[in-house]
Amino acid sequence: MINILMIEDDAEYASLLSNFLAQYNLKVTNYQDPYLGLSAGVEKYDLLILDLTLPNMDGLEVCKEVVRKYDIPIIISSARSDLSDKVTALQLGADDYLPKPYDPQEMYARIISLLRRYKKIHEITEPIFSLMLNATKEEVLLNGEVINLTPAEFVVIKLLIQNRNATVTKEQILYDSEVFEYGSDGSLAVIINRLRKKLGAEVNIKTIRGVGYRLLS
Repeated sequence: MINILMIEDDAEYASLLSNFLAQYNLKVTNYQDPYLGLSAGVEKYDLLILDLTLPNMDGLEVCKEVVRKYDIPIIISSARSDLSDKVTALQLGADDYLPKPYDPQEMYARIISLLRRYKKIHEITEPIFSLMLNATKEEVLLNGEVINLTPAEFVVIKLLIQNRNATVTKEQILYDSEVFEYGSDGSLAVIINRLRKKLGAEVNIKTIRGVGYRLLS
């Protein structure tokens, strides 16, 4: 597994990216405070995603400190649009600069490109999993193709993907989702069957009798 250190004070933004990258077997650990991020053992990570607008310490200073002490690829991720910030970050030793907002898929592509350059991975030409979730666009892709889903089908498969290889109970799906009527266990079974037909034999949605469902990778 590839371990990524993220220093980003927007917890929601970090969570969205973390959930997306998890589909590719990339684990993101985020710190909102730059001092905590710097003391987290930077050398344990394969790559750093760094915001510039941070509390207590400017991201450019963080970048300078990391470059001075560690040999780790750095991607700057920032909403700051000043060209001088980008130029300074690259001059300090950052490897890439991706302005916010961006598509998580582009971030993934840049991460893989950098890791190859640093020889931290040897060959990743395809996603680890053929079934992927793009939460920002509310899409599910199978082998790169968008699957046509109803709102209820999307809610179910989204939960299963986010909890891949773990059991999702019927209660989690039924009672936490506005698209279902309370207690509609029967309709959930129908939706699972429709998902199996749409996703095909390649995707294994296992029924855990009396409990719920599990998506097996």
